[in-house]
Amino acid sequence: GDYLVTIEEKSKATFLRAYMNWRCMSAGSSRVCVRMVGHKMEESYGETLKEQMSIVEMPLSDPPLCISCCPVNGDLLVGCKNKLVMFRLKYLVINQDLTVLDFERSLILHIDNLIHIAITTELDVLILKLELVQQSADRTERCAHRISTLEEPVDGGPSAHTLQPELDEFIICQKPVELLGEESKLCEIPITLESTELPTEDTKRFQVRYLLFRRFTPDQSPFGFCEETKLHSVQLLPVYQTAHEETENQRELLSLFCFFSLPHVGYLYSVGKLVELISTYQYSEKSEQAVLSPQFLHVITSDNLQCFTVRCSAAAARDEDPYIDTTVKACPPVALDVCTLRMQLFIGPRAICHFKNHIILLTKADTEDITERRKPTRRMLSRKADSIKSRKNSESEPGWNLYIINTVSTIQLYREMVDYSRTYENVKTESCIHLLSEAHLLVRAAIMDPSFLKSDEKEELLRAFRESCAFLGDCYSRFDTKDYHLALPYYRMSGLSMTEVLKRLISEGDEIQTYERGFIFYLTHSLNEDLNEELSKESANKVLQIFCLADPVQLPHILCSPCMRNVCPLTAVKYLQKVEKIMPSVVLTLTKAFMALKMGDLMMYEHEMDSYKETMLACGFVGQPKLLRQHKEGIVIPTEFAVHLKEMQPGLLVAATVALHENNKIDLEEADTFFKMLCSNGENTIPQLLVDFWEALLVVCSQEEIVQELLLRVTSQYVCRISKQQLPETKPLKTTEDLINACNHFGLIFPWVTSIMSVGSPSDKDYCEDISKLQSLLCSESINIASALPVLEPLTEAGNVGLTIHVLCNTRLGKYEEAIDQLLKRCPDAAVLYAQHELKDDSRAVWWNKLLPELCKRTRLTGNDCPVLISSLKETLSVVAMELELRDFLSLLPEDGTAAFFLPHLLHCSQRKLLT
Repeated sequence: GDYLVTIEEKSKATFLRAYMNWRCMSAGSSRVCVRMVGHKMEESYGETLKEQMSIVEMPLSDPPLCISCCPVNGDLLVGCKNKLVMFRLKYLVINQDLTVLDFERSLILHIDNLIHIAITTELDVLILKLELVQQSADRTERCAHRISTLEEPVDGGPSAHTLQPELDEFIICQKPVELLGEESKLCEIPITLESTELPTEDTKRFQVRYLLFRRFTPDQSPFGFCEETKLHSVQLLPVYQTAHEETENQRELLSLFCFFSLPHVGYLYSVGKLVELISTYQYSEKSEQAVLSPQFLHVITSDNLQCFTVRCSAAAARDEDPYIDTTVKACPPVALDVCTLRMQLFIGPRAICHFKNHIILLTKADTEDITERRKPTRRMLSRKADSIKSRKNSESEPGWNLYIINTVSTIQLYREMVDYSRTYENVKTESCIHLLSEAHLLVRAAIMDPSFLKSDEKEELLRAFRESCAFLGDCYSRFDTKDYHLALPYYRMSGLSMTEVLKRLISEGDEIQTYERGFIFYLTHSLNEDLNEELSKESANKVLQIFCLADPVQLPHILCSPCMRNVCPLTAVKYLQKVEKIMPSVVLTLTKAFMALKMGDLMMYEHEMDSYKETMLACGFVGQPKLLRQHKEGIVIPTEFAVHLKEMQPGLLVAATVALHENNKIDLEEADTFFKMLCSNGENTIPQLLVDFWEALLVVCSQEEIVQELLLRVTSQYVCRISKQQLPETKPLKTTEDLINACNHFGLIFPWVTSIMSVGSPSDKDYCEDISKLQSLLCSESINIASALPVLEPLTEAGNVGLTIHVLCNTRLGKYEEAIDQLLKRCPDAAVLYAQHELKDDSRAVWWNKLLPELCKRTRLTGNDCPVLISSLKETLSVVAMELELRDFLSLLPEDGTAAFFLPHLLHCSQRKLLT
């Protein structure tokens, strides 16, 4: 709200007044309206209110001592002797053309022990938070009562309220205390809330949360203590979320900071998400008052104005992004030492306040001796001295001055700090980093300001931010510092390419023989990531030289980076040969083979590849996957090495890709894309090499979820090729027999399946490998048949192949009777063979409950015309005769059957009974 609040004294009475529409006075209007807070205004006053200033009287039962305005919503907090009164800012709509500001007294906080706003005594600080709660009025009263009866301090020491000294000659100083968060409840300062609003459904109810309590002791010496040891300048500073285009008109509170000061030291706390001490400020002389802003702390002493840096933006940046301290982003630490920026001389500073880029300073020139004023005032430990106080009539004192000081613009101050940091550049000290960190935080605070998007310096501030990141990256790259790893995130935030960084750090003709850890750390991480930047041949060769000197072990990995695509392969091989004499490895050998391919030297390539067995080479690719595949704009791209292996050693390529998957270097989807791009197949076409990869992965994979996915994939591919009568474009790497021997997901093909296929059509033999692999899969216990049924659907009517698939599925699902029906209908030769293999244990009863009756029925219908059925019936009778009692067996025989046909089986059953 645009208003001015004052505490005024007249005729020994104190008044609290708010001046609304006060800008009319500066525009020349002299009309003034006086009204009481909350007074209802008629619409007829609308035109009058537009053109005059309003003075709103705000009556209080106790004289106001201090005031504070909330910078977030404009509410007013007034401090009285034993309580705080909160006035909520309201916007009264008189008509569509006029809205008037007003206040409503909404809450009173009753506080014991003479505590003042925000909240301090001479040596105590208490920070509270009012939280909205949804509860009934009686629960609010109970909450208030509970707050006012807090437990005793944990140390169990004597309370200040009950401690009565025997002699008035002494002052009792309590020991210093710092209580953070929940512990601050133990401060023994009870708070009682009294709501003054009329209770409605929309009435806001609050509860108190203690955030911070700190108690200080006076400066002491053997002779006494300083009577000027008092807290001053308590201030709460909000910091908002960084503004974006879509949230330009919204301000969301991000962090909250609290500052308070003693004469010689100031304290800055974060009291938002976490309550903690951020910075301590040591003043060179006694301070009178201080004011905090997101960028600076301004302090006045007896004769100067001092300016210090603050860490609000560093803390707020971490509140906004908890992952800011990573290899992607960075920010100077909150614990970074603060420093003094400027010190300006003034005669008699008395009061200070801050508004945007202005400092308002009130001074008074005294006639007394300056040296006398500077003498430290000390007294003995006596209460009697308190009664001796002098007070002059301020109206008769001359020499008052009001200064408005424009602060230096952020960009100008940033430039000055950067220029000054260059004085430390050559000596490579932490001072250079410190100064650049201060400059960076200065710019970051300006960018986090809600008015940043509308600032005239917006683009210049963004350029300064990127530039400061680049300067910090330079420092961490060039200096030998423990935080060398910060070179990487700062260079990333700067937006500089790797080529630009190399130009900054390595001048032409530079024969430097040592490189600091920060620079190597930045290069290593940048080259190992899939950047879309390709270094020139000269830059790439320079990088080779750097790593050969600084970190030769990384040389094979660096050469596989997409950024090094333009490197001279002959130069690379020379460097690799030097490293190989010291530290040989499989990865190094593979890298040499890769370089040989680039040079077209196949003899050298074969020599290097013959240095290790194929299994060792596959493991070598795990050490550096970029030998086979690289990423470009998020897409997997096969390398020239992978293309060559596809033609010459596909088995090694598949084995290496399986090893990559098992070591979490490539997932299934990436592998799919890799093989499709490698084989130049369309998006929906599956190359045989990919099927080979799936089959090889099934051999070694132990993750059930991935195994089931692979089983469905290979099943789908087998079914697709069989149904469409397509042959694979390349010879499969593994036969069915290889898979059965190597993998338990492929089972031995059942005899009855082989029997059915033996009478199959000649065309099936062209795809016998896919057919046998599919049947082998279904003969194992691994695949989930219920999930596979939709995939198998195209084959259910495909001749003998479809029959075997159908029967295998029914068998796995426990549908034995349906399977027998299908076999008797389409291939009765295999029915008994199927029963002998499948109808065991719990399913054995299917022999006499299903198979025997079906064979009898079908034989009766065909007579002697179907010898296969008669033969199957005889075998079935033999099995049943061995399993059942004579009476049960006899009951199964058909009444119209030929006795001579069934008699041998009845005799066999009765003889078995006699023998047992």
